[in-house]
Amino acid sequence: MKKFISIILAITMVLGCTCVAFAGTNVDESRSQIPVIRISGDGEALYDPDGNKIFHYKDFAKLVKGDSEGKDNSEMYKAMAENLLPTVVKGAVTDNWDDMYVALEEEISKIFANSLLDENGNVTNGSGLSQKRKDQMANKRANDQKGSKGYYSWGDYWFHYDWRLDPMETADDFNSFVEDIKATTGCEKVGIMATCLGTNIVMAYVAKYGVDDIQGISFDGSVVGGAEILSEVICAKFDVAPTAVARVLRDVEGLGMFSMDDFITETIDMLVQTGVLEGIISTTENLLYDKLVAGVTSALALSTFYTWPNYWACVSPEDYEDAKYYVFGEEGSEKRVKYAGLIEKLDAYDVAVRQRVPELLHEIKDGGANVGVISKYGFQMIPICATSDAVSDQFASVKRTSFGATTSTVYDTLSDEYIAQRVAEGKGRYISPDKKIDASTCVFPDYTWFVKGSSHSDWTSYELKIMLEVATADRQLTIDDLPLTQFFVYYDDADVAEPMTEENCNTEFWTADESIDKPANVFEQMKVSFDAIVRWLKALFVFISEKIAEG
Repeated sequence: MKKFISIILAITMVLGCTCVAFAGTNVDESRSQIPVIRISGDGEALYDPDGNKIFHYKDFAKLVKGDSEGKDNSEMYKAMAENLLPTVVKGAVTDNWDDMYVALEEEISKIFANSLLDENGNVTNGSGLSQKRKDQMANKRANDQKGSKGYYSWGDYWFHYDWRLDPMETADDFNSFVEDIKATTGCEKVGIMATCLGTNIVMAYVAKYGVDDIQGISFDGSVVGGAEILSEVICAKFDVAPTAVARVLRDVEGLGMFSMDDFITETIDMLVQTGVLEGIISTTENLLYDKLVAGVTSALALSTFYTWPNYWACVSPEDYEDAKYYVFGEEGSEKRVKYAGLIEKLDAYDVAVRQRVPELLHEIKDGGANVGVISKYGFQMIPICATSDAVSDQFASVKRTSFGATTSTVYDTLSDEYIAQRVAEGKGRYISPDKKIDASTCVFPDYTWFVKGSSHSDWTSYELKIMLEVATADRQLTIDDLPLTQFFVYYDDADVAEPMTEENCNTEFWTADESIDKPANVFEQMKVSFDAIVRWLKALFVFISEKIAEG
């Protein structure tokens, strides 16, 4: 059950006065004399041959509530329950859950049927980019976008692709796109701006084709080094942490995704801080977790995301072999044989890219191309990961997205002793003003920027401007060359960014207090519980009073 909760959560998710503020940055104000190719993640809608949008996990909320036309999905849920219930009962009686695993995979596969790939990681139903996108791509390949304006902008050349597919194969099409743009524009080199899953494609391209055609590459929200939300949940490194659940709800509220009144907030806090929610989760774990984890993991993985090689590319190096075990079973298993073609693709990417990320990054620089990295943070990791207390952008830790930064957890800062040692080594400038990040351990300390207050899915104009400048400059730009310092903060509600200071660095929508979240002893737990109940009772009184006043 805990595993099931984890996967479902994954599916549904989602002013210092001395500082100089930068408001309303217009990316198009930047001028480039070379074309810039932009490649992003899985936001591109995919369609079947008839032009119908195929289901993606981002549509899960619509599936639960009914679609925009008010379609009722209750019959589908009823059929799923009727098919699953007998296998659950059989498993509980016989302690043999094999039939349930099969039924679970079959039922969930019905939801994702049009987006799943086959056992070789290939499309079999003709789904993919829309015809409109294909026509746009053909137009971009054949026509110079510089035109009368005399310069290139960051959005002139988007590379659209089927983000499910093998990055090594997509890299071939990306190379063809680069060659076509060079030929059309007459430019010897192009710049690349890559975000999220697009960074996997670009790194696969570098591995296969090098950087002779590239002026510079900018990475933002990179998942090349792994993304915990996709890596940990399929290899038993997950944990539904109640405190993290409470914090992520505050994040999504703070980002304007929905609103919670004080009573709901205090109710959640009360359930967390009194240990009630933890007790429910722990009981479920003790009863079922050890028995069900492997089979449920495999069933849910192969019926949702994990026939998609590009999602597999987000699995970290240390998790990869465990992930294959939990999804496909042991060597020689029935699923290993069935999915041999898919596994062959996954292993090829592992050898060519995953195991060589630092080496490939250096190959970019040594090959004469500029490089820039942007890492975001200030948000709670989606609370299904064992490392849910990592400093992160919701989906991936700063350690991953920055290619090696050393960080504290959300509960603390880097120790005074650690910082003193860095200062003594002449690396004090790489410590963030909030003392949570040491950039000196990154692969490229001087070419890596950190923005606090921008989540993984939020690509602000400030980030795009940095990416564009780095990718197209006639020399390698560093953290000293641009107005925004290595560490800066972003305020989403005002679309303003400013250099980070000790005074403006607390941008989180929550406070991570270890004394409350992890009481040292039973007496401290009693105090935390009592305080939470008192606050909840006060909120309940206000809630009731407001309802009475409303009549």
